[in-house]
Amino acid sequence: MRVILLSTILMFLVSCSDEGSSTESLSSDNINQSSDQLIAEESQHFLEWLDTEFEVGLEFSPLRKTRLGDKSNYGDLDDVSEAALDNALSWRRESVARMQSDFNRAGLDQQGQLSWDLWEYRLANQEASLPFRRHRFIFGRGGPQSGLPNSLINYQDVESQADMQAYISRLNQSGRYMLQYLERAKLAAADGIRAPFFDYQQAISEIERVTSGAPFSEDGDSDIWSDIIAKINTLREAGEINEQMAAQLQQQSQQALLNQFKPAYDEILAWLQVDKTNVSDQAEGAWALPNGEEYYQSRLAVMTTLPLTADEIHQLGITEVARIQSEMELIKRVVGFEGSLQEFFNFMREDDQFYYPTTDQGRQDYLNLADEILAEMYTRLPDFFGILPKAGLQVKRVESFREQAGGAAHYARGTKDGSRPGTFYVHLTDMRATAVNRLENLSYHEGVPGHHMQISIQQELENIPRFRANTGYTAFSEGWGLYAEFLGKEMGGYNDPYADFGRLSGEIWRAVRLVVDTGIHAKRWTQQQAVEYALQNSPRPELSVQSEIRRYFNNPGQATAYKIGMLKIQEVRAKAEEALGQDFDIKAFHDTVLGSGALPLEVLEAQVDRWIESSRD
Repeated sequence: MRVILLSTILMFLVSCSDEGSSTESLSSDNINQSSDQLIAEESQHFLEWLDTEFEVGLEFSPLRKTRLGDKSNYGDLDDVSEAALDNALSWRRESVARMQSDFNRAGLDQQGQLSWDLWEYRLANQEASLPFRRHRFIFGRGGPQSGLPNSLINYQDVESQADMQAYISRLNQSGRYMLQYLERAKLAAADGIRAPFFDYQQAISEIERVTSGAPFSEDGDSDIWSDIIAKINTLREAGEINEQMAAQLQQQSQQALLNQFKPAYDEILAWLQVDKTNVSDQAEGAWALPNGEEYYQSRLAVMTTLPLTADEIHQLGITEVARIQSEMELIKRVVGFEGSLQEFFNFMREDDQFYYPTTDQGRQDYLNLADEILAEMYTRLPDFFGILPKAGLQVKRVESFREQAGGAAHYARGTKDGSRPGTFYVHLTDMRATAVNRLENLSYHEGVPGHHMQISIQQELENIPRFRANTGYTAFSEGWGLYAEFLGKEMGGYNDPYADFGRLSGEIWRAVRLVVDTGIHAKRWTQQQAVEYALQNSPRPELSVQSEIRRYFNNPGQATAYKIGMLKIQEVRAKAEEALGQDFDIKAFHDTVLGSGALPLEVLEAQVDRWIESSRD
């Protein structure tokens, strides 16, 4: 109806502009003004419609609502069954069909048309991934066995008795929630899809850690029980509840953990221990799965948002490794190291000057240094960015139940209203896996001007619909994070040559990823082949290399997104610099890249192209 109305009004305006009309004619300026007004009104209506659809879509995931700072459905856990996934996909199909029926893309402004394309893009991605739904491993790295306690501990804010009751409600639903995941893992196993043996080992280890300590056993307090007690005590100290209510909430929490949470974990643990006997002790890539080659190509398309083949990515990685190693050779000479580059890598891995001790003080020193690096970078942001993030940022050690030696640092977004800051997480169980000279580039990647800046700005944008403010594309976000490492040097960082070598170490690792990810999943590399290539071509500590290679087996294609995304951002920046010459404005360029939220890389390039043309006017 709105399409017909808009078209009719536009035809009326054009007919009224004909010469010789007996009615008062409208000038072309008036027609253009009226048309612009109609487009603006329709675009605003479309934005509001998308926001309503986003709210409907959120109903499928109460946990995602919580992560976004929305306390509605605060006591519910998601339905994660395959039937629920089907329902969510059916809703998205219907939503796109309604959009195409009720709106006219040509009648929207540029941002509206972009939102239209991205709403369709999300559906297209889900449709393309549907045949491979069971290919994604359930348990292992980042699985629900650690994901659920992580959500409850870090995202379930408790500010009232009702909030604590919601926490307990989720504990009471944890059995159903976790066993739905177990059912999906069993369905995948029946299809011949099982995770590598080390994913079974990690899931078993994490389950044992999650359920170790009170109220499950007498060896100290479990992390989740410590969190519950702390949140109840905070309510009591704030006067929100009395001693009697605190005792009742504690008892209710204990019963939920013992009657729902623990039995489900026990059942999953028992299945994993039996099913791991069906898994080889030699890890195999995606190629070994049913329709594995098609699955891996689908993953590359989703992760990179570009039509690249595994062979193209593999060769690009080899080329980038060689280029970056030539820059490393220069730093090796600057610091006066005599020996081969591989010998220099071993020196960087082994020399004590590059590591804090594995003690509480060593860990705190590492966290303090990260804070100092980020504080200094914040002072430099206004020279390179017009749009700045409002949200706070904190650096934290990963909780013990999900910490692992050499685990990858990562970022967890805060809330738009600032009630929960963004968090830069680090694994510090073994400090020999965490080189100090890499902390500067790691801080730029995870913090500012990297993930925290990009994601916070995206959440805080007011000119885009909510689904775009809260949707990511791995190649964009990780590409930006790696670009931010590079940008840190331009912004005055890396004054110590070893820190600059840390920057190159970070970049070469992302180039190594292009080679090993495609090697594992397309060229049938063994785990040992991937480890040996990574150790030969980067200075990364061996514990970290081992952990990272296992990560790539677990999540095919994801590791390729970083370098592909960085190269595209550098490519479009070089195009803009060449086209605009002295008129190139770095702040305006960065605002263009970040000012529409995360985008598929081809869409980002089109955005930059439009900015170049408008800057020439």
